[in-house]
Formats: sequence, structure tokens, C-alpha cells
Amino acid sequence: MAHRVAERGVQAKMSWVKYGAGCEFPIQNLPFGVFQRPDEAPRCGVAIGDQIVDLHALSNAGFFETPVREAFQQKTLNSFMGLGRPHWIAARQVLTRLLSKEDGTIRDSASLRDRAMVSQSAVSMRLPADIGDYTDFYSSREHATNVGTLFRPGQPPLLPNWLHLPVGYHGRASSIVVSGTPIRRPLGQTKPDDKKPPQFGPCKLLDMELEMGAYVGPPNPLGEPIPYEKAKDHIFGMCLFNDWSARDIQKWEYVPLGPFLAKNFASTVSPWVVTLEALEPFMVEGPAQTDPVPLPYLRKGKVPDAIDIKLAASVTPSGVTESTPCCTTNFKYMYWSVFQQLVHHTINGCNLRPGDLLGSGTISGPQTPAEAGSMLEITWRGSKPLKLRSGGERKFFQNGDSVNLSGYCEGDGYRIGFGPCEGTILPPPTFAKM
Repeated sequence: MAHRVAERGVQAKMSWVKYGAGCEFPIQNLPFGVFQRPDEAPRCGVAIGDQIVDLHALSNAGFFETPVREAFQQKTLNSFMGLGRPHWIAARQVLTRLLSKEDGTIRDSASLRDRAMVSQSAVSMRLPADIGDYTDFYSSREHATNVGTLFRPGQPPLLPNWLHLPVGYHGRASSIVVSGTPIRRPLGQTKPDDKKPPQFGPCKLLDMELEMGAYVGPPNPLGEPIPYEKAKDHIFGMCLFNDWSARDIQKWEYVPLGPFLAKNFASTVSPWVVTLEALEPFMVEGPAQTDPVPLPYLRKGKVPDAIDIKLAASVTPSGVTESTPCCTTNFKYMYWSVFQQLVHHTINGCNLRPGDLLGSGTISGPQTPAEAGSMLEITWRGSKPLKLRSGGERKFFQNGDSVNLSGYCEGDGYRIGFGPCEGTILPPPTFAKM
């Protein structure tokens, strides 16, 4: 089946690659990732249908100008991310042309097709980039309100700074893993009884956080903030992101410096990075910021900066084939946009680098409890358990549970997807009692 391209600034085309109508990777998408064939080094690639375009092979064949050609010779996307938007657009135009129905360069050459195209089922996916630094934000008003209500009963749910700036904390980049990597239940201190000393042991309230991640593109020099009008030039693209959370450990440790062991044991990303060029048709107005109006450096003006990405999470217990939906929400609900997050991150002169990751914060919606992006909110701290389709219930996740995030943008006859963001929970490590 051929599929039509309907992007801004791109003449409508048809692709010679076959895929179904519900495919996440049509020619309108062309997300970037890193894949690995058995017994070979990782390579940069682009997904289309159920295939991957080997960018290393295409660069060897001379299809890209320097420095894009050199960037695609690397084992990660960091170099390409650092080149900037003109190079990203140029590479995307080359790929769109080569994959269009009118162009037979790859399609009609068995030798080139064998070198440049590989089935997704024949490879394993790797992290798209070496993530040097990772910052997680707290930018959903609904999520922050719910968490404040649960963790600080009887007090205002939003702290005084929340409506004035995108709250964030520095996370642990070393424990970010690609979809499909198992997640081991963490150990730590908890204090279930305020009148007794803290306890040590496995987390009992293991949770997900349904988020989006943004990969940083070109760096900014140390001491030089990125103004809002240039923020889009410093975001390469978006992925799905699950910031696994140990809620019982979090409650005991987070005052006064915020999350630590409750968050740094693991975070999961989807393997494919969808560029802002592919997401541009889905830019919409975000929530109004009028009471209070942000300080001038954070004002977004009249240009839409939210993205209409439909999101969902599900859980599949061990030994069960049927999954149970946990929630459905949308990235467009975020109070602070990814561009405002980046601007605030650098306003003090903090230097970002290619491949750094910004987590959006848990995404909860304003309409129903089913739009909440964490089990903490969905089950209201376990008081309203989630009923499983296969029988039983979940207050929080158990060992053997597989948790998967999904997301897509809905175009006119096509979808823009990110691939899976899945992790299966393993028992905690063996550790002597302390």
C-alpha cells in the first residue's frame, strides 16, 4: 500500500515502502534511532513501516553532504543532534526523496536495498544517544495538584513557585534504558509509621510516570542562556519516557532536596526519536498562563508550543496475554511547554549538550481520573485499585508486571508514533538485611 505525504513545505508524495494504515512509522514520520545487527556495531537508522533505513550504509553510498555523512558514521545520534536544524531538515529531505514512490534509487537496486534496508525484527534497538545529563520537570498542573494533595494534606497543593517557573531536578542519566530492558525493584528506606524508625527493604509502592522526553540538539556555551525565540532550534525531537518511581521511598526522602533513590534506579525511553519537523503539524495552543503571567523570559507569545500527542499506559501481569489500560492522556495538557523548560534550564547560563534529555514530568489531564499519568493518582494512593481485565487488581505494580507506554499523533489518514516504551519488573536484588 502506498501512502501520501502531507507535510508543510513538502510536495505530496507516495512511498514505495509498504505498510498498513495504522502503522506508527509512515513516510510522514521518519524517526531516528540506533539499531544493532547480531555481531555488528550499533548504527544510526530511520524507521519506515516495519523496516529500518541504515544511515551508515547510505552515508557510505554518498547520499549526504558533509558533516551529515560523518555524523551517520557514528554509533549514536549525538553528532547528528548537534548539527542543528538546517542539517536535520536537509537529511530529512534526502530520506523523503529516496523513500518516495517516484524515486527508484533504493527500490530498484537490489544491491543497495540489501545494504540500506533491514527489518526491525532482525535487529535490537539501543539508546539513541549517549545521554550526558538528564533533567526531569514537574510541569503538569493536574499532576502537581494531585501529588500535593496526597503528600501534603491540609496544605495548598501547589507550592508558591509552581505557577511562576518550570520546577525540575537533576536526574541520573546512567540508569536510563531503552524499551524492553527489565526493571529491578529498588531497595531503600521507607517510613510507613511516623511514630517508628525507618525501615530498609524493597519498595512496596512501585509506580510509573507517563512522560515525554526531549533530546537536546546544538549546545549553548556556558554562561549564555537560550532565549525563547530560539528554543525550537535546540530541541532535536521527542520520545516516550517512563520515569519509574518508588513512592514509599520518595515520601521519606524527598524533603528538603527532592527525589533521589526513589527515581534514579531506572527510567525507560522509547527507541525512536520523532523530530520536531514531523511533529510540527500537531502543534497547538497549550493551557493559558494568565494568572499569574510568567516573567518575560518565559512568555511564549502567540505561537503554539504544545503538541497534540495522544498517550496511554497499560499493564500486563506475568503469565497473562491480555493487557489492562491504566490511563489515557495527552501531551498538550502540559502547563509548562518543553520550550519553556529548556529556556528556564539555561537562563542561569547552564550549558546543555547534544543528547541531553529533558523529561516533561508526569502528564495528567484535566477532565477525568482516567487521564492521570501515574498509579499514585489513578488509584489515589491505593484506595481505589485498578481492576485487571484478567482478574485481580493493582494498587501499584508487582513483580512480573510489564508496563508499556504508547503515544501517537493523528494526521489525515496517517499516524506518527514513537514505538514501545516497555519494561518488565524483576524482583529486588539479593541484599543482606541492614
